Amino acid sequence: MRNIVNNNGINSSNLEYIEQLYADFKVKPDSLAAEWRSFFEGVEFAQEGKFGMSDKELSVYQLIQAYRANGHLEADLNPLYAPQANDALALKAFNLSDKDLTAKFQIGSLVGKANVTLADIIAHLKKTYCGKIALQAADASPAEVKWLTQEFEGAAFKLSVDEKKNALTSLTKAESLEKFVHTRYVGTKRFSVEGADSMLPMMDTLVNKGSANGVKEMFVGMAHRGRVNMLVNFFGKSEEYVFGDFNGPLELEKPVEDFDNDVKYHLGYKVEKKTATGSLKATMAYNPSHLETVNAVALGMARAAQDKNGGDRKSVVTVLIHGDAAFAGQGIIQETMQLANVKPHTTGGTVHIVVDNQVGFTTSGKDTRSTRYASDSAKMTFTPVLHCNGDDVESCVRAADIAIRFRQQFGKDIVINFICYRKYGHNEGDEPAFTQPLMYDLIKAHATVRELYVKKLTAENSIDQKTADDLYQAAMDRLQQIYEDTKKSPPKLKNFKFEGNWAGLRKGVEADMEKPANTTFDLAKLKQIGEKIGSYPADFTPHPKLIKLLEARKNMGAGKEMIDWGMGELLAYGSLLSEGTSVRLTGEDCVRGTFTHRHAGMYDVKTNKCYFPLADLNPKAQLLVAESILSEYGVMGYEYGYSTQDPTSLVMWEAQFGDFVNGAQIVLDQYLAAAESKWQQMSGLVLLLPHGYEGQGPEHSSARLERFLQSCALYNMQVVNLTTPAQIYHALRRQVRRDFRKPLVVMTPKSLLRHPRAVSSIEDLAKGSFQEVIADTVDKSKVDTVVFVSGKLYYELLDEREKSKKENIALVRLEQLYPFPAKQVTEVLKSYPKAKTLIWAQEEPKNMGAFQNVYFKFVDVVQKAGLQLRFEYAGRPEKASPAVGSIHKHKVEQADIIKSIFN
Repeated sequence: MRNIVNNNGINSSNLEYIEQLYADFKVKPDSLAAEWRSFFEGVEFAQEGKFGMSDKELSVYQLIQAYRANGHLEADLNPLYAPQANDALALKAFNLSDKDLTAKFQIGSLVGKANVTLADIIAHLKKTYCGKIALQAADASPAEVKWLTQEFEGAAFKLSVDEKKNALTSLTKAESLEKFVHTRYVGTKRFSVEGADSMLPMMDTLVNKGSANGVKEMFVGMAHRGRVNMLVNFFGKSEEYVFGDFNGPLELEKPVEDFDNDVKYHLGYKVEKKTATGSLKATMAYNPSHLETVNAVALGMARAAQDKNGGDRKSVVTVLIHGDAAFAGQGIIQETMQLANVKPHTTGGTVHIVVDNQVGFTTSGKDTRSTRYASDSAKMTFTPVLHCNGDDVESCVRAADIAIRFRQQFGKDIVINFICYRKYGHNEGDEPAFTQPLMYDLIKAHATVRELYVKKLTAENSIDQKTADDLYQAAMDRLQQIYEDTKKSPPKLKNFKFEGNWAGLRKGVEADMEKPANTTFDLAKLKQIGEKIGSYPADFTPHPKLIKLLEARKNMGAGKEMIDWGMGELLAYGSLLSEGTSVRLTGEDCVRGTFTHRHAGMYDVKTNKCYFPLADLNPKAQLLVAESILSEYGVMGYEYGYSTQDPTSLVMWEAQFGDFVNGAQIVLDQYLAAAESKWQQMSGLVLLLPHGYEGQGPEHSSARLERFLQSCALYNMQVVNLTTPAQIYHALRRQVRRDFRKPLVVMTPKSLLRHPRAVSSIEDLAKGSFQEVIADTVDKSKVDTVVFVSGKLYYELLDEREKSKKENIALVRLEQLYPFPAKQVTEVLKSYPKAKTLIWAQEEPKNMGAFQNVYFKFVDVVQKAGLQLRFEYAGRPEKASPAVGSIHKHKVEQADIIKSIFN
């Protein structure tokens, strides 16, 4: 239909085609596409059973469709600049002219204007689609377009007097706070909401209308602009905390040693919002200066809440508030929008608000993107966009009202492009006229949103000027009193409460790191789980190459064969599921596993249906192992958010190759490493990062272990490089069997996945525990050299020792690199009374890997133990690239490392 009706070149041949379609419509309407059905249902031009539309009528129809699709091009959306005419809506584009304006057209019935003049039809279309709110949804589905069109063309949107007063109250609170702070804390950063004040009534609408449409919980992700105001005037954070933070650093009620706090415009908050239809829990996610990162985190938090709710998508909604330059320029926008409708990551639709203040930091809007609107990134997922003028609060409220109901109706994303301005510079210490002098001449003379709304309300007699003035003065007086009280008695920050999903857990401290966790499991039950892992339904046809693997896994489970890495990992999942702990693993290839080791799910070669042997192990626990979109940044951020909201599940993200984690460095630096210290926000997220030098070149050798270790301090995370299936089994079980949560970074192997010596007995799993250090079994009285090593290099050194028969060298595996197990290392070193040399061996270059971190730890242990040991390094020399590209050169380097130890 679009190819005929929406094209400019409509002629008699088109009409013949339409007449044939009309004949089909009369006989069998369902045989036509939805758009054609909608067209014929909306008009009636039957003449003796034929479709009798003239060329002109069809041209006017095309004009109507153009306004529906492109009315936003002439809409009055910018508070600072007048709208411009656009050729896409010009009469000549539809074979019409000014002469046709006085002619009457029956096609006007489509928009409720039957048999009126073209001038009247156009006036109605401009009022409907070219006002302070506009629609851009031509690429959405026919059902979505129809719904949105009806919203715009239906009954006129009108707020009650009480709703208008509520909107004014919200604007008054927003403006008074900004002006108060501006005069009391001159030039201090706060990232004022001024110019985007309508955002506050919009949020109120999302809550009130959301609650009326089944929303019980809302997660909000938001960058700096207006955040402090949002925390106070929407989330209800007391102004005393804001003023107290401006006055000086605030302390916790109960001091915590590793608490560093953060700037006020990064902080999160939780509140129970009361509405006429019930309460709604709203959470502002913490967000660092890396702008849009919070999008993925907030979405993950929402999905965790939904999963706890039995998968109810309608009861939990995410609202993401973006900056215009960020929405256009940050790649994570594409990553998170692509998550919207994929099964492991969908949240049933997100309401996006793009705050287009027409400048990004100091960059003019035309230089922040190549598209017309900041919101145009949404086009890639055919997401509808509602544009609104930030100065018109009622249009903004209407956009919010439509958006939340659309989300609930279709379970899909929708974007509000909120066009406004920024009253001051990027922060209040900037001079914006340096870079946008003309724009800021306009802004300085521009009335505030509240002033404009008061003028509108007094003109229509909804409120009088004195009432509006009194409302503003009362707000300022209240702030003055709080300001004075706060100076006399600063408030204390509240400590994190272990409640809700966190009930029963506590903060992990230094003493906890040396205490072993009980990760044992009943042997008989573990064998039963092993049997299930190796089995499949009678009507399932696995790939022929998997038959042998499944048989081997049955034997492993029965104790007839040694456990390999993949089986050890699956037994960890199965044991946790049987105990009622849900397991969630996502990544780019994690069902099969990048290296074909996992096969958590198997595909029927006849039906392509996937079967997960552990999925139905326990109805009280859920298993999700699912491939993700090709994203590290967005997906890891999502899983991090999930882990903060649900600490009772084992939540994991796997990189296809360990080095791919580089793409998510912001999540690692700003959240994983620092969130507990900055925000008291804890996480038990597990990262599985394939690591090891196999001659696969620089990009597929190193997971950049050194970067994690550089971020380690104050027991903020755990970093391990393991050598046996029992170790990964106990590490994963330990992660959720402890009564505290810390992120776990696992350098997972590649060659060890099938190494004949990297195996464990099923008893090692059932009765054992995690070992931070694995001592050697050589005759200790003969040892003069102790080599500490992590990961697969251990087995290469072991092979060489057996060949050389050098019994003077002990090979000790440092399985946990952080927290550094000083106590266990000391005990091992003391057990070698004749040791003279301590060697740290690694595959990575000297400036990478663990060396730079563990060197000082070993020196400290040696000094405190009073040992006389010479420290040596064995590994690659310093390099700029992690590894060589040639397999032949790799082998030479690897042999040199081994030779340096045994020669």
